[in-house]
Amino acid sequence: MTNTITVSLTDTQKKAIEYLVINPQEFLNNFAHETARKSVDEILSIYTTRALDEGVAIPSTRELIVADAFTRGWVKTAEQRNAEAEASDTP
Repeated sequence: MTNTITVSLTDTQKKAIEYLVINPQEFLNNFAHETARKSVDEILSIYTTRALDEGVAIPSTRELIVADAFTRGWVKTAEQRNAEAEASDTP
């Protein structure tokens, strides 16, 4: 499954990115893909360590590992982590 995320820029922001790169769309696509790749690698590392420690069979694809990591609660979204941190800071 693929998802589309749209980024809206003002004319000034677009010009500023054009100052930096030749193709803003390609730049932003590459940034998103590379950031996601790094996050997947980090999740794989977290999952593999935890699965080995707990004797859990490791799924055969990155997609299945990422999905199972979230299902098991071994990794959480940034929003979930932030909410938990805010809740623990509340007296």
